[in-house]
Amino acid sequence: MPPTLRPTFPALVILAAALAPAGLLFGQNPRPTGKANEAYAQQCANCHGKKLEGGQTPAGNKVPSLLDDEWLHGGDDESIARSIRNGYPEKEMPVWSATMPEKEIRAMVIYIREQRALFQRGLIQFNKPQDSVTVKGELHDYQLNTWVGEVTEPWSLAFLPGHRAIMTEKRGNVFLIENGKRAEKPLTGVPPVESTGQAGLYDVVPHPDFARNGWLYFAFADPQKYEGKAVCLTKVIRGKIRDGALVDQETIYQAPLAKYPKSGGPHFGGRIAFDQNGHVFFSIGERGNGANAQDLSVPMGKVHRVFDDGRVPDDNPFAKDPKAVPTIWSYGHRNPQGLAFHPVTGQLFDAEHGPRGGDELNLVGKGKNYGWPVITYGMNYDGSAMTDITAKEGMEQPVTYWTPSLAVCGMNFYSGNLFPKWKNQLFLASLVGEELRRIEIKDGKVVAQEILFKNLGRIRHVIGGPDGALYVLLPTRIARIAPAAGPSS
Repeated sequence: MPPTLRPTFPALVILAAALAPAGLLFGQNPRPTGKANEAYAQQCANCHGKKLEGGQTPAGNKVPSLLDDEWLHGGDDESIARSIRNGYPEKEMPVWSATMPEKEIRAMVIYIREQRALFQRGLIQFNKPQDSVTVKGELHDYQLNTWVGEVTEPWSLAFLPGHRAIMTEKRGNVFLIENGKRAEKPLTGVPPVESTGQAGLYDVVPHPDFARNGWLYFAFADPQKYEGKAVCLTKVIRGKIRDGALVDQETIYQAPLAKYPKSGGPHFGGRIAFDQNGHVFFSIGERGNGANAQDLSVPMGKVHRVFDDGRVPDDNPFAKDPKAVPTIWSYGHRNPQGLAFHPVTGQLFDAEHGPRGGDELNLVGKGKNYGWPVITYGMNYDGSAMTDITAKEGMEQPVTYWTPSLAVCGMNFYSGNLFPKWKNQLFLASLVGEELRRIEIKDGKVVAQEILFKNLGRIRHVIGGPDGALYVLLPTRIARIAPAAGPSS
């Protein structure tokens, strides 16, 4: 199992009757629909408790909780699946391999992990810092203060020379910030943006040589018409700021309109990152159609790479394939909303949404296939099985993954000097989890995680400022994290 914040997982001592087919043991329950929660309620709850808290079999044998910390037969995914699949008849644990498909066994494993993790989170007191309150962290103590207030769903933030910054809001506004004060009016000249559902205005990233050339790069959901129908897909442009307007706009990437899906729907991606050679990397989600992620002829479900002016590098992995989109760098992605380069190794990492369970942190490589939807550590939102396959030859494994899903979003490596013990560590924002995480990576592996705080609202992005502080995009404000006073900071 990849390292995560979750403690080791609980005992699966007796899953007696937990997934029993109709009439085989202890009653005549109807055949489950394939949804893990319904299967558990119908077949497991009598012995294991409605909330996995434990109970007893009809024969009177004690069934321990599935929420504690002990396993008799192994606590990794395959050991749990094996317990369900093969059973332990001598302990009243039936054999299910003949009556339960592998993907339903996989869904039950996910469900057990999900419910157990939710229970454990409920036992932990997470930091919920208010302004100017000192918070004790594992490596540094810090204070969180509001830097800019009165914003609406901020999506991205970038710092510019001269004590300035620029911020995007999902609904399509771009604001300049100067000396910690947001401009009264948004920039004019911003292209039309589709902002319903998961569509919106996404990343803003300055060119590495912004001080000289003034280019800012934007990703957004581009509303168009094709054959009389409303269509929409992620588009990347660049422009410059002049007199309160976005001017000199140039298209860096726009797919042919024939490739645009219909308007609405999820999974636009929308994150941008520059490598050390000035290439532009950007993400486009699979727009809710998993097959797109494996199809090299469409741009969805991919991380792309172009020159800073939008030209396609000759050494892109599919640049010479006439059937492939030449900008593709990697594929098999679901919805990457985090994209960041390690400041020392130059490695590219992405954070992407899984379905129900299985949010991933990936080390993104040239031409690599990240498996969606063929392999996943998640299941369908309704609790039904998606697949029993979590690994396959030719498909990459995540560096780590999270179940339950955090709804991972923006991330950045810390390169400032205010928090020396955080240097080169990854900071990850999450939406549903409402968490800011510190992730320590060594040799391409996650070795430690810390939740800095939780329950301040959906967090869209985190970025280091030129002052060495961390800036966090909360639903209605931008917060600044700086060291707390005192020797422990």
